[in-house]
Amino acid sequence: MRGGGEGGGGGPEPLSSLRAFASSSSLHGISHIFAYGAVSLRRVLWSVFFLGSLGLLLLVCAERVAYFLTYPHVTKLDEVAAHNLTFPAITICNLNEFRFSKITRNDMYHVGELLALLNDRYEISNPQLAEPDVLAALRDKANFKNFKAKPFSMAEFYNRTGHDLTDMLLQCSFRGANCTARNFTVAGERVRHYAAYPHVTMLDEAESRVLVFPAVTLCNYNRIRRSQLTPNDLFWLGKELLAVEREDFSRYLRALGQPADFTGFFPSKSYDLAAFYQRAGHPIHDMLLSCRFRGQDCGPENFTAIFTRLGKCYTFNSGQPGTELLTTLQGGAGNGLELMLNIQQEEYLPVWGDTDETSYEAGVKVQIHSQQEPPFIDQLGFGVAPGFQTFVSCQQQRLVYLPPPWGDCKATPIESDFFTNYSITACRLDCETRYLAENCNCRMVHMPGNANVCTPEQYKECADPALDFLVKKDSEYCACRTPCDMVRYGKELSMVKIPSKASARYLAKKFNKTEQYIADNVLVLDIFFEALNYEMIEQKKAYEVAGLLGDIGGQMGLFIGASLLTILEIFDYLYEVFRDKLLGFYKDKKRMRRSSSSTLEHPAVPGSPAAALPPGPRVPAAPCAATRTVSPSPRTCYLVTRL
Repeated sequence: MRGGGEGGGGGPEPLSSLRAFASSSSLHGISHIFAYGAVSLRRVLWSVFFLGSLGLLLLVCAERVAYFLTYPHVTKLDEVAAHNLTFPAITICNLNEFRFSKITRNDMYHVGELLALLNDRYEISNPQLAEPDVLAALRDKANFKNFKAKPFSMAEFYNRTGHDLTDMLLQCSFRGANCTARNFTVAGERVRHYAAYPHVTMLDEAESRVLVFPAVTLCNYNRIRRSQLTPNDLFWLGKELLAVEREDFSRYLRALGQPADFTGFFPSKSYDLAAFYQRAGHPIHDMLLSCRFRGQDCGPENFTAIFTRLGKCYTFNSGQPGTELLTTLQGGAGNGLELMLNIQQEEYLPVWGDTDETSYEAGVKVQIHSQQEPPFIDQLGFGVAPGFQTFVSCQQQRLVYLPPPWGDCKATPIESDFFTNYSITACRLDCETRYLAENCNCRMVHMPGNANVCTPEQYKECADPALDFLVKKDSEYCACRTPCDMVRYGKELSMVKIPSKASARYLAKKFNKTEQYIADNVLVLDIFFEALNYEMIEQKKAYEVAGLLGDIGGQMGLFIGASLLTILEIFDYLYEVFRDKLLGFYKDKKRMRRSSSSTLEHPAVPGSPAAALPPGPRVPAAPCAATRTVSPSPRTCYLVTRL
């Protein structure tokens, strides 16, 4: 509390005085506003700072309270890249629970009624529905004359009559290595912070009035049509890509239904593998029986040919220059793409051995992807079988990741001569192309660039083994990071049998084929958005500079009562100190300049350093009202006043 002498009063101010409260309050800034003395620019500035801080405080508090009353929530989702992942458990079940051949007479006695094979009188129910040989076996097992039942265990019955995996498993391969029934287990019942740069991933689902329809790439599992394979093709490709030895050429041509006479045959001096794939691949106008997009007809002109590792493929809505980018305005079946395809199994090559150019499967492989990334259908596609209508319900997912140090995405542009937009697929294709150029001095047909296409010998001896090694073994050479901004499509698949018995004859007549041909070769693919919305998955910084300053400021205010105004006070204090020091320096310098220019008369005090100096000329003293006389005593002075 300051005395009244400073404030101009006669005594101390009462405690109720606003000035006294301001001088002793811990509330920052008001002591500078209600300071003693007249109004000054300094007090006005402090008033502005204090009122501004108070206004901001009230505004932020109101906004925070309003935000709290909305009861917000955050859904956290994090996607972490891993160098090694545990492969998931895969459970398979035969839809037929019990093998009829393993059911005994005792089993029939105990569970015949449960299996709907016998009625409550232990007689065969509905014998007219059974095949003759099955009916005969069933009558033999249901003959309980002179039969004496034995104890029955349901668990033992399930274990004995269920399908044995050793009988079902024809082939098993995991990561290129063989596996067997020993790798399977019989399944029981279902019952049985700032320096660390943390981040959170925001998951949101947003509605949209219009969505860009994805690019849909499809490939026939058969890469080479048998009708397009000539003796010259067989000469160049037979041993290397089709596993057909020279001595088997005639038999292979007969299997193709072509003349096996090589008389007068002379192979070409060189061979263009790219031209062969272009000529021998299935053309889209032969495969496409029907095409509709959003209820409107479409055709082969809406597809763009592209080469992949599966040969000649086709992309719908590729978004390439000169093609219209199609969009959809509504979700649900019938508002997307519906294709009826003929896979042309009569054109499939006979399998002569295990090669990459021949396939055991029949159907098409499909990949749904963004227009900004090339297809990688051999690894990311899903299969669609003939004889079924496959419904693919999609949802667009937009993913935004954070660059280092918060995340591990790639924020810099792609350094590639072939692609302008960075994606994992583009990075992978670019890396594989460079890898083959370095190791095989050529490129495969599906790879970008203008380098020479590998010959069939290079395919077999170098290109295929090099790519297989790159995929299965060398994961470090082509380590492609996740892009910071990408679009992908979640899928849900369901299937129904096609054609029905009612439509088989109509389709056979419509396409001039047999009913069996329709069942073996025709498929329907229906791709649509589940709803007109997209899922937004975005990584957000969990701790930023504002949060760091807020935490530090909160702790300072809680423990020492400091704030932003305290920092202003410190700067104000430093300014005052600097000003006083600077003014004192100039005053001392000015005083020294005055003392050197004029010398006052001061007799030396005995014992002082000045007593040893020779006396200078006396300066006549000006008349004044008082004359100071220095006595001989070193500590005694007399003041003589002129009367």
